[in-house]
Amino acid sequence: MAGGEVEVVDLVKQFNEVIAVDGINLQMPAGEFFSMLGPSGCGKTTTLRMIAGFEQPTSGQILLDGHNMAFTPPHKRNVNMVFQNYALFPHLNVFDNIAFGLRRDKRPKAEIRRRVADALDLVQLTGLEKRKPGQMSGGQQQRVALARALVLQPAVLLLDEPLSNLDANLREEMRYEIRRLHDEFHITTVYVTHDQAEAMVTSDRIAVMHQGRIEQVDAPRALYARPRTRFVAGFIGRTNLLGGLVRGGDVVFDHFTIARDRFTEAAALQGQVSFSLRPQSIHLHRQSPPSSDRACVVPGVVAQRAYLGEHWDYTVRPAGSALALRVTARPHEVFALDEKVWLELDPQQMALLEPE
Repeated sequence: MAGGEVEVVDLVKQFNEVIAVDGINLQMPAGEFFSMLGPSGCGKTTTLRMIAGFEQPTSGQILLDGHNMAFTPPHKRNVNMVFQNYALFPHLNVFDNIAFGLRRDKRPKAEIRRRVADALDLVQLTGLEKRKPGQMSGGQQQRVALARALVLQPAVLLLDEPLSNLDANLREEMRYEIRRLHDEFHITTVYVTHDQAEAMVTSDRIAVMHQGRIEQVDAPRALYARPRTRFVAGFIGRTNLLGGLVRGGDVVFDHFTIARDRFTEAAALQGQVSFSLRPQSIHLHRQSPPSSDRACVVPGVVAQRAYLGEHWDYTVRPAGSALALRVTARPHEVFALDEKVWLELDPQQMALLEPE
């Protein structure tokens, strides 16, 4: 199976007065696992359906291996889609569901048997070919839907919220299964989800969408560590949003100051600035830690705490400040309510956000 290159250029989709997709541009190299992530109504599924051919764009191009397929019917594109509800035929058994596309393409019977057997082995369902979908668990039905898509050897595999109907444990298991299948065959995969954990586990790159536009496209680690907008910072995990004012060689926050040259983007800091600082990038101490070139130390008071088993979730107010900073600490790092503490911040881990 060989992956295909996907590119969307100035893609727009309008439903009456509503602009669902607002002039987006994306490039997905052959063999990449690419996710579109965002809340309901952000335009991600509409974009996927346009790539599949189930929706026609209002304007723009959809290039598959360099050919504009924006108005080409679905069956003439070398793509296959796995739907949120799996869309299996309830009256057909597993074998016949998987074989359906091959029979439609009039493949020889021996080839159909061989390819369906290979697909069943791939998704670890060998021996279940005579079962009907209604006799299978949600995870097994998901695997049948994947096998039915993969057996046609598409250049591009499209997945629309494929795990949303599964329970939490099975969803976690299937994330790794989908990534395993991708690593084995390197089919270009475009995956739509509102679940950040799914996107982070499976993807080479993620496009975060909001109100029909692309907020940021990056590798999972870069999205988390260096979000560029307030929306991305808040949507990918939890974060603290800090506003400051650049004054000479310092950035002045609410009741504390950090030297400007300690920040990664020091040259770009001007006027009013805002940063994203992840809760696990802040460390709590009972005594003031020794000063260093990297860390900034701020006195504070524990305002709230919650024990979550794997970690403590603290809310700490810097002394005299109206800020409430979320801090994640290890289970043995126990601080009492109203206890005076020292916050250790690393400016190198504070991501500068674009102005609103």
